[in-house]
Amino acid sequence: MSHFDTVAVIDWSGGNDTGPRPRKDAIWMGVTRDGVDEAPVYIRNRMEAETVIAGLMERELEAGRRLFVGYDFPFGFPGGFAEGLTGRADPFAVWDWLEERIEDSPRANNRFDVGAAINARFPGIGPVWFNGLKRDIPGLPRKDSRAGHGLPERRVAEQRTPGAFTCWQLGGAGAVGGQVLTGLPVLNRLRRRFAPHVAVWPFEPLETPVAFVEIWPGLINKVVKLAEAAGGIRDAHQVRLLARAVAGLHPDDRDAMLTIEAPEEGWIMGLDREDKLNRAAGETLKPPPLRDDCFALPAGVDWTPVDEALELLRSRLQPVVGTRRRVLGEARGRVLAEAVVAKRANPPQANTAVDGYGFAHASLGEGDQVLPLVEGRSAAGKPFPGDVPEGSAVRVLTGAALPQGVDTVILQEDVRVGEGEIAFRGGLKARANTRKAGEDVAEGDTILTPGRVLTPADLALCAAVGIAEVETYEPLTVAVISTGDELVEPGGQAGEGQIFDANRPMLTGLVEEFGYRALDLGRVPDSRDALRAALDRGAAEADVILTSGGASSGDEDHVSALLNEAGAMAEWRIALKPGRPLALGVWGGSPVFGLPGNPVAAMVCTLVFARPAMALMAGQGWVAPQGFDVPAGFSKSKKPGRREYLRARMRDGHAEVFKSEGSGRISGLSWAEGLVELPDGAAEIGRGDTVRYIPFGSFR
Repeated sequence: MSHFDTVAVIDWSGGNDTGPRPRKDAIWMGVTRDGVDEAPVYIRNRMEAETVIAGLMERELEAGRRLFVGYDFPFGFPGGFAEGLTGRADPFAVWDWLEERIEDSPRANNRFDVGAAINARFPGIGPVWFNGLKRDIPGLPRKDSRAGHGLPERRVAEQRTPGAFTCWQLGGAGAVGGQVLTGLPVLNRLRRRFAPHVAVWPFEPLETPVAFVEIWPGLINKVVKLAEAAGGIRDAHQVRLLARAVAGLHPDDRDAMLTIEAPEEGWIMGLDREDKLNRAAGETLKPPPLRDDCFALPAGVDWTPVDEALELLRSRLQPVVGTRRRVLGEARGRVLAEAVVAKRANPPQANTAVDGYGFAHASLGEGDQVLPLVEGRSAAGKPFPGDVPEGSAVRVLTGAALPQGVDTVILQEDVRVGEGEIAFRGGLKARANTRKAGEDVAEGDTILTPGRVLTPADLALCAAVGIAEVETYEPLTVAVISTGDELVEPGGQAGEGQIFDANRPMLTGLVEEFGYRALDLGRVPDSRDALRAALDRGAAEADVILTSGGASSGDEDHVSALLNEAGAMAEWRIALKPGRPLALGVWGGSPVFGLPGNPVAAMVCTLVFARPAMALMAGQGWVAPQGFDVPAGFSKSKKPGRREYLRARMRDGHAEVFKSEGSGRISGLSWAEGLVELPDGAAEIGRGDTVRYIPFGSFR
């Protein structure tokens, strides 16, 4: 019923022609065709709208595509109106009545006079009000002074829609009455022109190539507001996002929204299911940006111990990515954004764990057993159709639901089968070889919690308990920038004093190993204008920016200088070896980690500081690496004052460290398989002493 190749949504207007330039409070149309959004179409008046919609219908019918056309005004009136106006409780009789009487042009229409004609058919002061003309119209009050007409103020659907206006108001802010009176005649002409290809929901079965459906953009208001905050015309955002939402709905959700009984008044598609529409709109819901001063150190703080620096990051950062609903097939590796609750128990009903024969344990006597067999069997997906009488047995296969009257199963290898009966030794325990319903997961259990990176096993668990979609965070996008005139692209020609850029391949690789998207913004020379442009691009296209080099306070340390100029710079002098200076700031709303230029220090700072911080910003929560206490395979005398990280690997049950601690020895990064973490204070370490070893895999 609900498959549509093309979805169009019309934001109608009862006003006059709005001119050649796109503007708000006009008619707008959004189209999503085969899952691809088209640019919203500005339509200046209703005559043009009728032509545009008819042209769309002709093209889609000719192409053999099924078309959904959504309109944002009521298709019907409160109960009793149709019969009072036309003598028949038929919404299409109202459409015909209005088409006969509404006169419309780009600059004027007679809706107020038609409103007075409607009132004349009802007792008291009729239901319609608001005269927007300078001349008085007998029977149409300018203010809401109605009484005695006997009709409800709103349809049932509108009573359940917060802030909905009554269709009886013909003008003024928020009024929909003018849209109804000018819109229904257009729909009626299109319906008649394209008969029998058009069905109007919910008055007719949607068995035709074109469906006219009432649907309101207000149902996705929170997503529209998000788009509107970035600029542009709200009406254009509404139709674009609502068309995308309808097209992107899961078929079961769309069917549920369209399964409505409202034969006279009509209904608003998606009412009471706004969460589904908002998710299907696909606009990323993002939290507010970080404050520019979020990295500021407390007054008087100079050298910062590692643990304090980590705690500062943990307390000041927050998720920066939006969330999106994803089907299970697209969710592996994503970070879960909300708890997952089982819709169904696993197993859903008691079943057998083996191939064998089932019976009621209470029917067994002492000693050896002989039980008659009932005809038939219970197999996985094909349960036994009846009850098993007490004292009888039935053939059961692994995974089959236990029939009524069966609570115990004996393995087929322990049974001798005769003509219509089985025999086996006594001593079998009650409920043997069976699984209880819900013994793994009960319906309503929370099976997964937010922050979890979804694994294939998680997807299997979700599927088993009836979950088809999960809310996940969007992947973090991390921009990587290398700075410095001395850098040359690997494989290029390095001149005197130049080196190949080793940081960018390392950092982009780490970002991808963490499960994020790496945006490689290349090498930037020692030019503030060039670096400013790169940071601008990073802030526009990424959630986090990693730079290497230029993070200290020298003449050519432009990362620090630009962040200082922006008023969002904090140079953290961390009591750490290797790594010490770490420039932190916010550029265009995106956090910036200014890493040291030395590759060894850049990698250590990324693993120790940027990795847990990015995990938090990605919605995963703070991820502290798992370390292991192991015997040292080395000796070292350590001075107090800084925490040290040594490149290390495990061999023969001991942690051995790289032969040199020099931070320029990049070969040690390739040699190592992890880090040995030495404490802040002084330490004398001998072979066999316990040290903390953190495998590189613990940072992923």
